[in-house]
Amino acid sequence: MSQSSEQLLSVRDLKKHFPIGGGLFQRHKAQLKAVDGVSFTLQRGETLGLVGESGCGKTTAGRVILRLLEPTSGSVTLTTSLQDHEPRQEHDIFSLKKETLRLLRRQIQIVFQDPYGSLNPRMTVGTLLSEPLIIHNLAPRNELDDRVADLLNTVGLNPAHARRYPHEFSGGQRQRIGIARALAVQPELIIADEPVSALDVSTQAQIINLLKALQSKFQLGYLFISHDLRVVRHISDRVAVMYLGKIVETAEKHQLYRQPLHPYTEALLSAVPLPDPTLQRKRIILTGDVPNPAEPPPGCPFHPRCPTAETRCKTEVPVLEDKGAGHMAACHLV
Repeated sequence: MSQSSEQLLSVRDLKKHFPIGGGLFQRHKAQLKAVDGVSFTLQRGETLGLVGESGCGKTTAGRVILRLLEPTSGSVTLTTSLQDHEPRQEHDIFSLKKETLRLLRRQIQIVFQDPYGSLNPRMTVGTLLSEPLIIHNLAPRNELDDRVADLLNTVGLNPAHARRYPHEFSGGQRQRIGIARALAVQPELIIADEPVSALDVSTQAQIINLLKALQSKFQLGYLFISHDLRVVRHISDRVAVMYLGKIVETAEKHQLYRQPLHPYTEALLSAVPLPDPTLQRKRIILTGDVPNPAEPPPGCPFHPRCPTAETRCKTEVPVLEDKGAGHMAACHLV
């Protein structure tokens, strides 16, 4: 998978807190800390896998980056050009006004988890794919059919399918349509939110291979959000592990899978099935439940479930720092 040293996306101390509770006579509401200080970078042509259990905040982080949700604090910078033939420059997504943000949305697209729910059932595939071309003035109307046919060819579908409706396709075909719609505006970054979790295993492999081929062809950057560590290993260049709204470890994928540093990452990897049934892996069973993000524990957020936690872990919040060779971990014991 090709990868550039040019930075595409920079996320710094991103937070998204949702107010909960609070009635007519209550002045202060509790805060559900869905994303609580997330930072990472993504290079052009690179795939960063963002993994963690359900409810850890990874999907919320992706939607805040897109400004589908407004942030509580932090910054997200995309290095791109707003118009064709303009030089690339950094754009702070959260400070952009509505018209400039509309231009920027060309460069950052999303592929949703549910391919059927993300497609308007009353529109034909041709209308679904031509709509973003019309909105962003990317093709004259007499060329729309040809552009739609090219998009369908690119994702492995028959151009004649442009006259069909979403319900006439299989799940895998619908996800290809969702990918084609994201590609229509020629973006530089795609946020893929659990794009294969609703598909069977053989179809998952086809979609992952398609994403990799498209990345190589168009030099796309991917933020690949998933709970499936097998899929993440196959497509990612680097992996970031989230727990309770925070990133607890990030590293190049081979390094992370070969030698995880954080005990939470170790537990996640111990649950991944091995392809060879004769091989055995020691399973790490975590005790207790994920803490309430509205009332996170003091110190390390993982310490109530950590099998190696010490007294220090219960009071001091560990910092995500380089433990060597670019391998970042937030753990006092590493």
